[in-house]
Amino acid sequence: MASGHLSLTAHLMRRAGFGATRDELERRAATGYEATVEDLLHPETHEPIDYYDFLRYLPLQWKPDTLGGIGQSGWVWRMINTNAPLQEKMCLFWHQIFATGVSKVDHYDEVVDMIDIFRDKGLGKYRDLLLEVSRNPAMLYWLDNHENHAKAVNENWGRELLELFTMGVGNYTEEDVYECSRAFTGWTVAPKSPRYHMGRFDWRFEYRPKDHDDGEKVFLGHTGNFNGEDIIDIVLAQPATARFIARHLYGFFVADEVQVPAWQNTPPRDPKAVEIIAGALAESDFDMRHTLRVLFNSDFFKEARLTKVKNPTEVVVGTLRMVGGAELPSLDVYSYCDQITYMGQDLLNPPSVEGWHYGVEWINSSSLMKRANFVADMVAQVDRPGVSNIIKRVKLSGESPESAVDACLEMLGEVVVKDETRAELIEHTSAQGTFVWNDPSEAESARRVAEILQLIVATREYQFA
Repeated sequence: MASGHLSLTAHLMRRAGFGATRDELERRAATGYEATVEDLLHPETHEPIDYYDFLRYLPLQWKPDTLGGIGQSGWVWRMINTNAPLQEKMCLFWHQIFATGVSKVDHYDEVVDMIDIFRDKGLGKYRDLLLEVSRNPAMLYWLDNHENHAKAVNENWGRELLELFTMGVGNYTEEDVYECSRAFTGWTVAPKSPRYHMGRFDWRFEYRPKDHDDGEKVFLGHTGNFNGEDIIDIVLAQPATARFIARHLYGFFVADEVQVPAWQNTPPRDPKAVEIIAGALAESDFDMRHTLRVLFNSDFFKEARLTKVKNPTEVVVGTLRMVGGAELPSLDVYSYCDQITYMGQDLLNPPSVEGWHYGVEWINSSSLMKRANFVADMVAQVDRPGVSNIIKRVKLSGESPESAVDACLEMLGEVVVKDETRAELIEHTSAQGTFVWNDPSEAESARRVAEILQLIVATREYQFA
């Protein structure tokens, strides 16, 4: 198997998923890179995990906001166990853009419903997704559109639709924001019948014609009696929208960008790549599957290795998919959710409408320690199936400290470290002599392999995807 093929496949799986075990990488590399891309782009070809299995073990999570528990846990369990990693990765991508949180909505169930929308429509046409989100009760409440009335316009949803979800600052006027907001008057929420005698009512979308402004509107040079759907169509026809979404895709899948508020004054890291992505969006009527196919098969993507700091969800979920042992739903999933939060990413509760600031802003003295400690603790558990398999593969590499270090780097997903880092790892391992893979020394050799893994995951290089 060509190491270059494995390295490229590992890169793809880190970006389009949450990493992969060595066994999976070898299987995917054998089928070919483009075939792997197609497999990832078609989650419908994979057997879905049974979410009711999760609820059988943790039934309180069926309605976490009413009966308690962590509303994130079901999604985190899905990410750990999914057979369609890109589908869940797109949920994370859209959650960063449509950053809606329980800090205001105060209703986990409704925010989880939005994640379900991302799972269902995240790889389809952006228009369909955007329309669905604009009718989502959590979003309507988060951005105050339930207070947007024909005779008392609230501009919050209209402004963020243009600023954060489609065009970006500098491509519309304040008058456009007002006219856009008028078009969404009457789009509101209403309670469903309650499932319980206590707690919060679920919500549903409701359109109230009597509360909609039927007057003529002038928006982005177009004049008419526009409703919300008309606004979405007009906005998606603007070249600025394709470029804006393209830059989001570049920053999430290719290389870390500056934060969104700086985009108006800071050019893209790779303008040509962003234009290629924008072109794919425009030519396909904003079809995300087509656009990601272009992105993943591009030279700029293949060459952009180790240019992104892993976000906390990637750290925790990727680690658990690698070490195994998290398939059975248990109370441990609450701890996994906590670890993601401790590292700086409180899922379903982003800090603002801008989502999380990513890249190097994920790293500080506290979060770096939490990252290293969590992953080091996981890879030290030699009884976990994934760690046990790594040890077996390292055993086959030989007895020398050098071969063990190189094998561990490969087993962790083709990790690339600087020459001096590799030399220090070998020097540390050599101090304990060669590896002896027979009783009674095999357990000690396994412990030493786990120690090498712990050292690698604590390196600077390991923080990058």
